[in-house]
Amino acid sequence: MNYPENHSESHSQPQSQNTLAEVGLDDLPETLRAAVARAGWTSLTPVQARAIPYLLAGRDAMVQARTGSGKTGAFLLPMLERLDPAQHHCQALILVPTRELARQVAREAEVLFAESGLRTVAVYGGVGYGPQIEALKAGAQVVVGTPGRILDHLLRRTFSLDQLRMLVFDEADRMLSMGFYPDMREVQRYLPEGEIHASMFSATFPASVMRTAHQFLRNPEFLSLSRDHVHVTDTDHIFYLVPDMGRERSLVRIIEVENPASAIIFCNTKVHVHFVTVVLQRFGYDADELSADLSQKERERVLARVRAGTLRFLVATDVAARGLDIPELSHVIQFEPPEDMESYIHRAGRTGRAGATGVAITLVDRPQKRLLDRIAKRYGIELEERPLPTDEDVEAVVSERLTAMLEARLRTRDKLQAERSRRFIPLARALAENEDESAIIAMLLDDYYQQLLHAPPPQPEDESPPQPQRSRSRSRGRRRRRR
Repeated sequence: MNYPENHSESHSQPQSQNTLAEVGLDDLPETLRAAVARAGWTSLTPVQARAIPYLLAGRDAMVQARTGSGKTGAFLLPMLERLDPAQHHCQALILVPTRELARQVAREAEVLFAESGLRTVAVYGGVGYGPQIEALKAGAQVVVGTPGRILDHLLRRTFSLDQLRMLVFDEADRMLSMGFYPDMREVQRYLPEGEIHASMFSATFPASVMRTAHQFLRNPEFLSLSRDHVHVTDTDHIFYLVPDMGRERSLVRIIEVENPASAIIFCNTKVHVHFVTVVLQRFGYDADELSADLSQKERERVLARVRAGTLRFLVATDVAARGLDIPELSHVIQFEPPEDMESYIHRAGRTGRAGATGVAITLVDRPQKRLLDRIAKRYGIELEERPLPTDEDVEAVVSERLTAMLEARLRTRDKLQAERSRRFIPLARALAENEDESAIIAMLLDDYYQQLLHAPPPQPEDESPPQPQRSRSRSRGRRRRRR
């Protein structure tokens, strides 16, 4: 697949040319209508009606659609027309951020692909390789998986992408927040030469996702959907209903799940600014404060990090942050809503710039929710409420993220290091089997994860396409990249 000639000019949202009309159920080929009937759908969702024509036509697309909008069907249904069930090898690869989403997509594929001859396998980390290898060697045409485990199977040569036809990135923004970008780029080296039809689905398209899209897609068309309307949105406005007591713990849970690459956290008072900064620092995050109480020297130190883009979380009041321009800010988080309506617009406007999309998150208790509703009504803002993550939610996300990072680190070890590590396998097994000793393993995992908290997840940068690594390709078999 061809890369754009100039990456530096690739970050704005692509403009559609020769726009394709939306489709309804009656416009679909018979194979797709039969699949829709098996699934029990009575109509297409807006994202399906809009995106399916582009995927059937083989045109690369960036589709902005929220979770639950029906996007899975939007990229699965066209595969019934585009893939050949008589060929027993991987023809479509769907990359997803989590094991749960991999299982969900695979389950939906089994329903839609029933009686078609197309087989699907879900591959993800944290479980054994055996059943996955058997399914891959049996010739599944559609492979759904997390980038890290997909890369593991490619390294093990348990399947090949040489005959790949379609490539789908599902929830691309979450894949980046999970730290999968290096693995995504490494998987890219196994893609066949020539053109592959690729599409990317994401709830938001911040600058990092835009760069990723242009590294994998050719001349993509941008389709943005929100409910029943097709339009381009710069910022998603999200709020969490939180208890007033322990609000800082709610903030930590949200940051753990969202994992922003960079954010400015607004507080209404300098007391709250200092308190939130200390909480984040004690939790292991790279955070610093900007308030009127700082000495000029300390203020210059913080501002220098802000300008250099090396500070992940800046906590500030509206007054202290006035005049600051932080490039490519992925998130704005309001620890509390502002005291006046206009300040909300100034805060939220700091993300979603230069053609990218951003996320504005507000924490509110029930009385503050009424103020937020008035702000939304006055400025015509569409608010999305998300449930506050529970401890179990955070545990699941953190566990999966850490598993992916540990597996990625394991892949970098050479033979001598692997041999050295084997000395500790009996000890690791013994500790894992003894519940009283499990605290030792938990401590080691926590220490490693805390080290990772100080840096944002790996983000794509402006760069030229990766060059094939000949020395590595000889030892790992033929590895090809998109041109």
